[in-house]
This record gives sequence, structure tokens and C-alpha cells, in this order.
Amino acid sequence: MAHPEIRVFNTMQQAKVPLTPITPGKIGIYVCGPTVYSFVHIGNARTFTSFDTIVRYLRFRGLEVRYVRNYTDVDDKIIKAAHENGEDPIELAARFIREFQADAKALHLLEPDVSPKVSETIPEIIAIIEKLIARGAAYAAGGDVYFEVRKYPGYLKLSKKHLDDLVSGAGERELVLEAKRDPLDFALWKAAKPGEPSWDSPWGKGRPGWHIECSAMSAKYLGEHFDLHGGGLDLIFPHHENEIAQSEAASGKTLCNCWMHGGFLDLEGAKMSKSLGNVVRLRDALGQVDPEALRYFFLTTHYRQALSFSDKQLADAETRMEYFYETLRKVDERVTGKDFGKGAVHGEPEKFLRELDEAMSDDFNFPGALGALSGLFNEMNQLTDKPPVKDKALVGRSLVALRDVAKKASLALGLFEDSPQDWLLRRRDRQVARLGIDVKKVDEAINARHAARAAKNFEEADRIRAELKGLRVEIMDTPAGTTWKVTSELSA
Repeated sequence: MAHPEIRVFNTMQQAKVPLTPITPGKIGIYVCGPTVYSFVHIGNARTFTSFDTIVRYLRFRGLEVRYVRNYTDVDDKIIKAAHENGEDPIELAARFIREFQADAKALHLLEPDVSPKVSETIPEIIAIIEKLIARGAAYAAGGDVYFEVRKYPGYLKLSKKHLDDLVSGAGERELVLEAKRDPLDFALWKAAKPGEPSWDSPWGKGRPGWHIECSAMSAKYLGEHFDLHGGGLDLIFPHHENEIAQSEAASGKTLCNCWMHGGFLDLEGAKMSKSLGNVVRLRDALGQVDPEALRYFFLTTHYRQALSFSDKQLADAETRMEYFYETLRKVDERVTGKDFGKGAVHGEPEKFLRELDEAMSDDFNFPGALGALSGLFNEMNQLTDKPPVKDKALVGRSLVALRDVAKKASLALGLFEDSPQDWLLRRRDRQVARLGIDVKKVDEAINARHAARAAKNFEEADRIRAELKGLRVEIMDTPAGTTWKVTSELSA
């Protein structure tokens, strides 16, 4: 299959540009990871899911991707949380790294090729700071080290802000410190304070500033010049702006070829009290919403656009995932273990993969890719429920081909990785628990219906079906036997 050119919106240029790897066939991507002082927020989870999907698609396209996503395990917020808990800051960070990894696995996030920690990159951080001081771009002051913003002419080229506006803002926020030469200068190294983690350095014991961490980790694992750098919109200034300044002042090279930023998750107006207890932590969301449905929800809006979070949208995402998995179950029942021979297929199954490819190649258009999935699954349902052709072997070959396309799509998007049967049972179990449905009573009714059908008492069998429907239970007779699911609405 011929692939279209991949174009990416570059925040630096404010335009879509061709993705041209520095090394043909290979891509290096760095994504700013979580600051691990608590459970991760669902807004952060959306960003990580977006870049996880982007990495998956690039690999689907045959590119060799080196994916680096860091852990900030040395930070003011971590120190504050540790002091409040009476816990060592590094140990608290390690604990929340483990919690994040569990949540990430549930959300079907790939493990990055490298997941560096600030606490394990101190020598590289110190080396960059020494280089910046030697080049006159940074200065030591009382155990602290600051980057001298006005020594870097390209400062603010990413955010398009103006120095004069920042100077005014700095004065209003009382950011002027005696140790600084300029209120805009930012910390590369902070002198040790009692109760804080610290390391030896040429300027005395201390710890890194926030921005220098990512410069050191990206350079260590991707080099001083790499392909893609990603994160949320909130990181453009000051974090990414400062990363660019210190990295490029130290190396003399362009930090990366393309800057990508994910949009915000809008929580305003979300009536989360019904399902999530008015909380926005990923851990709490995963306790109430199917993880794959949450992933699907994140993909319903383009990664650069704001996404509104609401109970209804999450419920709709679960319903949609149920439709997908029910379709896959039906197809699997029709084709698993069967040989339909070789020959023609109905329609053009590969066209759905081309549509997905075209959408994703255009700045990773997630909704467009999901639209291609809709067409694919509609085709599968047509062939299973109302096949337009009578040749059973032709239908079987067509379903096998479409199922193969679904598997390829799952590689590109991180969806449909579970067994349909397992996913549907988990979905039903959550609904049963939430609605208080008596499973034993349902099983007894289904057995009674079987007995009625065996006795050819179809009126009684229909009565039992209707009675169960009133309890929000829908019976499904399949080639593999009778099963049931919970309906979304009460019958009238």
C-alpha cells in the first residue's frame, strides 16, 4: 500500500510541515512526562495518549521510532508533598512512578524506549550548566546558577511573546530576586535547603531547576539535535521556551526540528459527580470508566484542539467501544478456525486502511481515523447481518480480510487489543454492579427460556425474553450459544 506524505503542525512555524527525519527511516521523539508527586491528572493522560498514538502510527508507517518520555522526580511539588506526608522525596516520587505505570498500562500506553529520571541524570545536567557558564550564557550567584535570558537572541521564538511584556509581568509578580541580574533569568541550579534532596556540584550542594532537566535527558538519549519534541500547550512557556534557550546556547545546534503541543482537556461544566465523584485523577476515572473507552474518548478530538470532558461523552465512548467489540465478536464467531479458500473478496477492504492512513498522515487527525473505523465496522456488520452476496465462501473471505484490516488499525491506534469476549464480559460486569442486576435470576430465566424453546412453547420463550428486557437484559442467540448484555435504556 502506497503511503501519503506525513505532515505535522510545527508550533515553531505555526504551520503544517513535511515530517523529514534527520536520519532516513528513523525518528527520535521526546515527550515531557509526569511530575510524580501524586496520581496523574486526566488532562495529562490525554496528552500522553495523544503522543502514544502518534508513536504507534509512525511505527505503523514503518519508521524506527526512539520514544523517550521522562519522569520529573526532583521538583518543588514533590518536596512539598513529601514533607506533608513525612516521606523522603525520592521515595515518594518512586512510589508515584509505579502508580503511573499501572495507570498507563490500563490505558494501553506503550512503554517508552527510555523513561529517564531527573535523579539519574544529575552528571549530565551539571555538565550542560558548566558549558553554559563557560560560554557566558549563565552565571553562579550564592550557590544558585541562572540562565541569562538576554544573552540568547532567540529567546521567545517558540511562544512568540515579547521581552518587554514579560519584564512588566515579572515586576507585578514580584519575581525580582537580589541574586538575579535580570528578573527574567531562570534557575538552572538551586542551592540546597534543609530537608531537600541535593547533590554535589561545582557551586555547592543543590538540585537542578525544572527546565534544565529535559535538556539533559533529551540530549543524553536522542542527541543535541533530534526530530520531534512534544508536550501539552501549557508547556510552551516557560518550560519549552527555556529548554530551547539553554540547549541551543550550550550546543550551538537547533534543539529539534518540530515542536508538537496537545490541546487542553476542558472540565468546565462537566457533571462528574454522577460517575467520578467530582474528581479528575486518571486513577479515579479508570475506576469508573472502561480504560479503552477512555482512550477512545481522548481520540475523538484532534490532539491540538480542546476536548470537553463530560459524563455523557464518556458513556457514549463506552457504548461505541461496545459496538466495536460486539462486531468483532460476531466476525470471530463466523471465521475463526474456518477455511474459505482463496479468491476474490467483496468490496475493497484495504480502502479503510488507506482512509485511516490519509487521516493520520495529515497532522495525526484522530477523528478522521475514527471515521475510517466507522466505515470498516459498518462493512463488517453488513456482511454478518445482511450480506449483499449469497456466496458464503466469498462472504467468509471478505470478513477475514476486514478483520485483518481491524488488526492493522489497532496497531496504529492502540484500540481493540483485548479479546472481544473478555472486553464484553468486563463491560457487562461493570454494568451489572452499577445497576444491581441479579445475575443468578438472569441465568435462571435464560435456562427457563431454553426449556420453553425445547418444548416448542415459543409464546413462553418470548414472554421470558420480554421480561428480561424489562430488567435491561437483552438475550442474544449466537452460533456459539446464548449470551446476554445490559441494554442502555429501559424498555417503554
